[in-house]
Amino acid sequence: MTRFYTSEARVGIMADALNAAREAAGRGEVPVGALVFGPEGQVLARASNEVEARHDPSAHAEILAMRAAAQALGSRSLLRCTLVVTLEPCPMCAAAMVHFRLGRVIYGAYDPKGGGVDHGPRIFEQAACLHRPEVIGGVCEQENAALLKKFFTTLRESGAS
Repeated sequence: MTRFYTSEARVGIMADALNAAREAAGRGEVPVGALVFGPEGQVLARASNEVEARHDPSAHAEILAMRAAAQALGSRSLLRCTLVVTLEPCPMCAAAMVHFRLGRVIYGAYDPKGGGVDHGPRIFEQAACLHRPEVIGGVCEQENAALLKKFFTTLRESGAS
């Protein structure tokens, strides 16, 4: 799992997650993309938000990617895996990471209002938290934040809710 420790490597893998986020935006979904890398650095899963398409508020990119990765591994544990996501995970996704026993999460834009890792309830810092993945935040933060800002600005200008 050492491939994620250089800033150049993190920028490269975040580019793949950003592409997934852009695809989500093109479908009218909040632009969040996620990838799960396996123990050997192989891509196990790639997902983007599908909340609107599935009519499912739990269809966040992170959860969809972790579910697919667990299926690919044939295990519910993602202990030696890394999730790369374009936005700080919300409390629901952070809690799911605990249950999947995710090894590491790398995220892009910070989310002071809805985040659950470095903001809000800080799920991994709670005394009752049964598993704490390694966290690396703020990777390509400005590019990820700009994509989200553009999406919501366009949404507001179109009058959609």
